[in-house]
Amino acid sequence: MSAPSQRPAPRHFSMLRGFHLADFFTLGNAAFGMASVLLAMQFLATGRTRHFLLAAAMTPIALVFDVLDGRIARWRQQHSALGRELDSLADIVSFGVGPAALGFAAGLSGGWDAAILLYFVCCGVSRLARFNVTAETLSQGSDKVAYFEGTPIPTSVVLVGVLAFAACQGRIGDALYGGSWLLGPWRLHPLALLFALSGTLMVSKTLRIPKL
Repeated sequence: MSAPSQRPAPRHFSMLRGFHLADFFTLGNAAFGMASVLLAMQFLATGRTRHFLLAAAMTPIALVFDVLDGRIARWRQQHSALGRELDSLADIVSFGVGPAALGFAAGLSGGWDAAILLYFVCCGVSRLARFNVTAETLSQGSDKVAYFEGTPIPTSVVLVGVLAFAACQGRIGDALYGGSWLLGPWRLHPLALLFALSGTLMVSKTLRIPKL
């Protein structure tokens, strides 16, 4: 009798075997970023400030996982194209979509506000794509890039901090700092301009920040 043929391992198990320890921390980053989005939606449904503050708290936790995954990868000397792509995808959820969703939940829901939030997320996507393409050149032969072109997308944690502080002061919704302006057919909350500034700094090619 011929020996029974071995079945190939299911694809999902094969993929998991290709993960390094750092990659699971990267997935933790993405998970907390998505939790921020869901809690922001929960705040819109319930109006409870604690849901908003919990949503804001997810971003710095995601940042901790983002820092740890890089350090673990360098410690274990395990770098891969998969890990780099995972990191970028996780970052856009945690530090792009998450802060934008929180901004919308905070009251940045006018037409101009929405356009700025879309611009902010698109800048984040563009910045991460550019980083992935130029990372090898910027690393100058080492396993770590020497500097960032434009501000790193995790700097959006500052925006989240501003929104969390506003929520603690009861200054979200109709009471947002700066009020709102009617410009043409749509409303603009001046606070949304912080997202415009953040997005613009992310895609700047003239701004170079040393990577610590």
